[in-house]
Amino acid sequence: MKLLKRPEWRRPQWVLALLIAVSTLMPAHAAVQELDRIVAVVNDEVITHQELARRYDEVVRTLSRQNTPLPPRNVLEKQLLERMVTELALQQHARATGIRVDPTQVEHALQRIAAQNKLDMAGLQAALEKDGQTLDSMRTTIRNELLIARARERDVDNRISVSDAEIEGYLQTQAQQGVETEYDFAHILVTVPENASPEQIQARRARAEDIAAQLAKGADFAQLSASYSDASNALQGGDFGWRASGKIPTLFADALKSMQPGQISPILRSSNGFHILKLLDKRGLDATLNVTQTHARHILIKTNELTSEADARNRLLQLKERIENGAKFEDMARLQSEDASASKGGDLGWINPGDTVPEFEKAMNALKPGEISDPIQTPFGWHLIQVLERRNQDVTQERQKLLARQAIRERKGEEAFQDWVRQIRDAAYVEIRPLD
Repeated sequence: MKLLKRPEWRRPQWVLALLIAVSTLMPAHAAVQELDRIVAVVNDEVITHQELARRYDEVVRTLSRQNTPLPPRNVLEKQLLERMVTELALQQHARATGIRVDPTQVEHALQRIAAQNKLDMAGLQAALEKDGQTLDSMRTTIRNELLIARARERDVDNRISVSDAEIEGYLQTQAQQGVETEYDFAHILVTVPENASPEQIQARRARAEDIAAQLAKGADFAQLSASYSDASNALQGGDFGWRASGKIPTLFADALKSMQPGQISPILRSSNGFHILKLLDKRGLDATLNVTQTHARHILIKTNELTSEADARNRLLQLKERIENGAKFEDMARLQSEDASASKGGDLGWINPGDTVPEFEKAMNALKPGEISDPIQTPFGWHLIQVLERRNQDVTQERQKLLARQAIRERKGEEAFQDWVRQIRDAAYVEIRPLD
């Protein structure tokens, strides 16, 4: 919502008279409706009290389902408002730098959510209304999440590189340590602004020390995460789930390896701020892996301002018809595919389970060697897939290198993402107004 300054003007006398006349006709018991008010300004947009109240109600329902004790309302509202400010700043950055979300993609995401919950769209709408939400509010949430995800992919993920030397170093470290350990842990983050003054750093350290003191007295970790953590998973109790040691920041891995389940770490300092970890569980990983590999190729058509979802799908249907009538798949891929594999006739080589996004893998696994799929959609665009052959393979060494690359990318990506969020938040003009 834009902030527009209205010009001053005087009401004509007849308008005032009309207002007085209308007020005398109103029933004495008519309720006075409270106007919504602004609780935060982020650049040229605002967050209103009603928007904050709706987010508060949603989070309370979520925490209640998780059996997480609720923080005091004023504490949770302050935490949520900070989160909403950061989200709005990220959305503004995405829009200002040219990122757009096609409404069709939002509808496909809604359909996937319904399918995952074994519902049709009417059933999803009923479930949302029971939970105090609407399809339109869900559409807005999905659109905003896609905006941020695409900005992150472009500004953070696509700029991360992993060298062969880093992979070799990672594998040597794992070999020295033996079987890799996997941790299930939770996390509280107190961020420190970039170029913070000594006074700001001390204030943030004091906040982290206060959290640590509450934890030492037996306070609930998930509740304190929801109340105070600046991490993106704060409202999930800070839970990271199971992560291999190589896929988490070295700072975390070094602390977790000496902890036992249930223990809480001392305060850890990084460039992003102050961290507190809770180890929930840990286990070893077996590196040996035998899998069924699929040799496949594809043709990718991406959607954008000039190519709609329907256009991309229709182009692929036409290409499939040409291939079925004698054209070579690899020739069509070289001419039409908008993917790095186009120069190789769309050949993706041997694919291991989990190497591709779920939509692609599901369609690929349903094909027999030689078969061509119908057009299928993934977050990358629309694809035609052809399976060439399959084999069972011991991919231990190959997979170790792939897992090493993924682990290093994930670790670098998470650290870079936190820096990126902080920089955008610090660069935004933000005015927080009293909630009372």
